[in-house]
Amino acid sequence: MKNIFLAFAIFLFASTLTSCVILSPKKYKALLGTKDSLYTAFNEGQIKIENLEDEAKKLKKDTSLMAEDLRDLQTRFNDVNANYSKLKNNSSTEITKLSGDLAAREKRLKEVEEVLRKRDEATNQLKEKLQQALLGFTKSGLTVDIKNGKVYVSLMDKLLFPSGSIVIDENGKKALAQLAKVLKEQPEINIAVEGHTDNQKVNNLGQIKDNWDLSVLRSTSVVRYLTETEKVESVRMTATGKGEFQPLGPNTGNDGRSKNRRIEIVLSPKLDELYNLIK
Repeated sequence: MKNIFLAFAIFLFASTLTSCVILSPKKYKALLGTKDSLYTAFNEGQIKIENLEDEAKKLKKDTSLMAEDLRDLQTRFNDVNANYSKLKNNSSTEITKLSGDLAAREKRLKEVEEVLRKRDEATNQLKEKLQQALLGFTKSGLTVDIKNGKVYVSLMDKLLFPSGSIVIDENGKKALAQLAKVLKEQPEINIAVEGHTDNQKVNNLGQIKDNWDLSVLRSTSVVRYLTETEKVESVRMTATGKGEFQPLGPNTGNDGRSKNRRIEIVLSPKLDELYNLIK
């Protein structure tokens, strides 16, 4: 609208100028000055309009891009919200399931702890019974200890066997007979008999080749006496030979070697109940 008005003013001015036949030089110059001012204003206005039109186009483009970004953000928000709702529902289900699992495991753990408590209690009672039953043999090299939940009855070789022999002597039979009385009263106890030697080379023992042989044969001699003579259940028994490889002391002197030559009877409660709970 302004452009039309400005053009009309210039046109009117030009018409006036041309319609005047005679003008004084002063008026003529004044009119020319006014004409130049109008043209200058017109050109500046055109430039401003063009700038405004460019700015309007840029703003329109920016608005369009912002609208696209907004739509994209809205889509992402909807996706995130849907995933959150799904996760929330799944989490509630998982939490409920985990709570149930934890409660079951806690119950099972308490049951395992109770079984272990009973085992430890039974082990201590067994140790006391054995100590009382075998009290008369402690001076002959018999000891009763608890290690790792098991009772270890350790008998020095001189209590059971003559030197270099695998035949149990009378004093050893008396000790094993007292031990068997307690074992037969404890049917839930597994029995492992381990033979141990020092590191001295075996000489003149017939078919016995080395300390391995000696430890195994002494172990089986004890097992046979307990099962065949004292009637301890064979199914509860295990015989092994450790040779010289699990010493209690150094093999550099008589005292150390004497400690190493021994029979260890390892008594452990049957843990079927505990294994079932763990499974």
